[in-house]
Amino acid sequence: MSPYEVCPAETRDARAIAEIHAAAARAVYQGLVPDDQLDALVAPGTREAKWRQAIEFAEPQVLVAVQGDQVVGFVGFDRSRDPKTPPTTGEIWALYVHPDHWGKGVALQLWDAATEGLEDEGCTTVTAWVPLRNERALNFFEHQVGFKRDMKTAKTTALNSTVRIEEVRLKRTLG
Repeated sequence: MSPYEVCPAETRDARAIAEIHAAAARAVYQGLVPDDQLDALVAPGTREAKWRQAIEFAEPQVLVAVQGDQVVGFVGFDRSRDPKTPPTTGEIWALYVHPDHWGKGVALQLWDAATEGLEDEGCTTVTAWVPLRNERALNFFEHQVGFKRDMKTAKTTALNSTVRIEEVRLKRTLG
């Protein structure tokens, strides 16, 4: 039995989600992004407002993993934002777990719950954009949940005014 429970996020979870997002990003990008740029990138203040709005408007749908009364991870998912994709294509917009809980099955539980939500909406495929230098995320999506790289989709994305990363779209069939 897992010590984690996955449930819909509530607006009061926005701060914890922002803090998890910042902590995970700091752990992943440490050494890949200059420290001054990393500090600006992971500042949780603006993230909290964005996640509060996402939760309020369910765009994307947000689920949290909790242990007791502590939020330890979250997933945001919905229909694909990519142009020209059919309405049966879903997307994992974000999936983050606090580094203290890495390797404990939290991401897999969040993935399973998001998959169920996407299937309930009629999605038959799902995509995720993942930074090419984020080996942890690539390993999870490719080796643990069966995504494949769509290399012709590699692109540079601006995380803010100074930080840019290379991303690739991953894709898999649901069901």
